[in-house]
Amino acid sequence: MNKALRHTLPLALLLASTGLVQAQQQCGGDLATFLEGVQTEAIAAGTPPEIAARALAGAAIDQKVLSRDRSQGVFRQTFLEFSGRTVSQARLDIGRQKIKQFADVFARAEQEYGVPAGVIAAFWAMETDFGAVQGDFNTRNALVTLAHDCRRPELFRPQLLSLIKMVEHGDLDPASNTGAWAGEIGQVQMLPKDIIEFGIDGDGDGHVNVKQSSPDAILTAAKFIQHLGFKRGEPWIQEVTIPETLPFDKSGLGGAMTAGEWFALGVQPRDGDTGFSALPASLVLPQGRKGPAFITYPNFNIYLEWNQSFIYTTSAAYFATRFGGAPAYQKGNPEPGLDVDQMAALQTKLQGLGHDVGKIDGILGAGTRVAVQKEQQRVGIPADGWPTPALLNAL
Repeated sequence: MNKALRHTLPLALLLASTGLVQAQQQCGGDLATFLEGVQTEAIAAGTPPEIAARALAGAAIDQKVLSRDRSQGVFRQTFLEFSGRTVSQARLDIGRQKIKQFADVFARAEQEYGVPAGVIAAFWAMETDFGAVQGDFNTRNALVTLAHDCRRPELFRPQLLSLIKMVEHGDLDPASNTGAWAGEIGQVQMLPKDIIEFGIDGDGDGHVNVKQSSPDAILTAAKFIQHLGFKRGEPWIQEVTIPETLPFDKSGLGGAMTAGEWFALGVQPRDGDTGFSALPASLVLPQGRKGPAFITYPNFNIYLEWNQSFIYTTSAAYFATRFGGAPAYQKGNPEPGLDVDQMAALQTKLQGLGHDVGKIDGILGAGTRVAVQKEQQRVGIPADGWPTPALLNAL
């Protein structure tokens, strides 16, 4: 998934730290001049001139990358649809085999970084099907394209400079390395800057090769997840059953209640474990109060750092619990939702009522969920954040 928006140095900070002239930081224009500026910056950061030159030799703009960047896909599927497709029995079976195959590596990941095997295995599965589908875009050209493009150069130029560092370390061949269109590399799809900062040589060959080496990918992911704030020994998500009456207006991410307070209201963990009652917790209802229900804990935040899509993150977190022995969630019987045109019509109405729903795109994003919840409460519908035809008709 595209994680290019996270953990990148602001351009101003990069300029201040290198002392380079502003002209060398500009995007666009003649590609050769642009690459010369990148090369100069890499050399100033300590890369030998011949390495910087080799890393950028033959670099070219990839129009397919620009096309993908301009038309990024968004999740139009519901949680039941997306998780049902991604958390498949085949992936669970392969994941369990991988956890057994690399048992020593996963044990090290948990011992040193506090990250359970299932958390890593779920990302490994969802990102690349355990390394089988890593992307076929030339990584160097993808990052040159996005850094040269003037839409988000401050995000991608640091990634291009980090890729040059990977070349310097002997961990990447710029001419042949392939990955995702936005520059992510390897079995868990990480950006070069994160690989440089958190890369671990898991197989002892003296290199960090997250593309070919599963031990390197597993341990690098574990260290990165720890950096994102994962707390050892704490849960991340827990399936629950809920009573028909609750203060649904307090549901949704970012709530101010503890798990114990939710339990006291009749929310019950399916696994019976109430040992984390004191932790802050949110009641998450991806398809409303009649669909699957989960309590999320602070560790869930690392999923949001990994990918900002609510549907992806909830699916990945649930996937990880399956590797830990949790059963398949109870689907329930969610109320019918809205199609794209109906959702756009709802967003238009919500915007007219003064809510910030962002772009009118027919997608149930975070802003739309918050607005839906507020309007549900106002018109007397249980405020579970799931938009239905009844709400659309009521507004």
